[in-house]
Amino acid sequence: MDVRGGGPGTRETDLLDPRNLVDRVHAVVLGGGSAFGLAAADGVMDGLLDDGIGWPMGEPGRVVPIVPAAILFDLGRGGTWGHRPRAEDGRAAYASASTDAVEQGCVGAGTGAKVGGFKGGIGSASVVLASGTTVAALVVVNAVGSAVDPTTGLPYAVGLGLGDELAHVSAPSADELAESHARAEAQPESAGRPGLATTIGVIATDATLTKAQCQKASGVGHDGLARALKPVHTLFDGDTLFTLATGDRPAPDPVEQTLLMEAGADCVARAVVHALLAATSVDRSAAGGVALRSWSDAFPSAIRG
Repeated sequence: MDVRGGGPGTRETDLLDPRNLVDRVHAVVLGGGSAFGLAAADGVMDGLLDDGIGWPMGEPGRVVPIVPAAILFDLGRGGTWGHRPRAEDGRAAYASASTDAVEQGCVGAGTGAKVGGFKGGIGSASVVLASGTTVAALVVVNAVGSAVDPTTGLPYAVGLGLGDELAHVSAPSADELAESHARAEAQPESAGRPGLATTIGVIATDATLTKAQCQKASGVGHDGLARALKPVHTLFDGDTLFTLATGDRPAPDPVEQTLLMEAGADCVARAVVHALLAATSVDRSAAGGVALRSWSDAFPSAIRG
């Protein structure tokens, strides 16, 4: 893992240092709820323990699941400060894990997320390299910075789409862009208030990587955040990325490793765009929460088809 933001909230990350003993993890938890949300990892650990999955402790049935976690700040956005993920939510997430396509938008850790002045959420992207190796990223976008170029209204990283992946996205009309600017100017400035952000995510590959290579891949993955968000890695963000390697395919040579890591960074950037597009507007102002428009609702003319 690699932390670039100045206000991270994490759990069980020191053991990921390549110098330390543990060489595998059994789950990674991404959650909202600020530091309170780290409790969701307890439920994931309980589920793994019941299934006999964990670091072996020398006797049958005795294992300790290794579950690193990272959280973002979304407290109070729904109008109630005390709403946050708990152990039972982590247990439910573990029970519902599957190989199906990842749900994107305002789900899970993305429920209360925001990015700049728009609703944030969960996004995912992947690519299969010429070697046959798969690289993917899942990102929860909740940044102080914006994912949208204020001049054009387009997501910063929209040009990184593969093939026709993002061909349905175009620049919004001048009227829509002017209205969006007017709305932003009418709202009180919230960027810069400490503790109100953080983008977290996981890069994954089926290649065989060492812990040190996974750590390097996480660092390169942050380049993807820099391609998609501005500003990024601020003192008020806790930007954190993990990298997981399943080991199903051979270890890459140095050239292939470089291509893999760069592909991971682009997947992170594309995932940020998908999170922005998949998010839906919320209106919680009546309950004392935060009303946030989605990019798609703010710029309906920018989505074709």
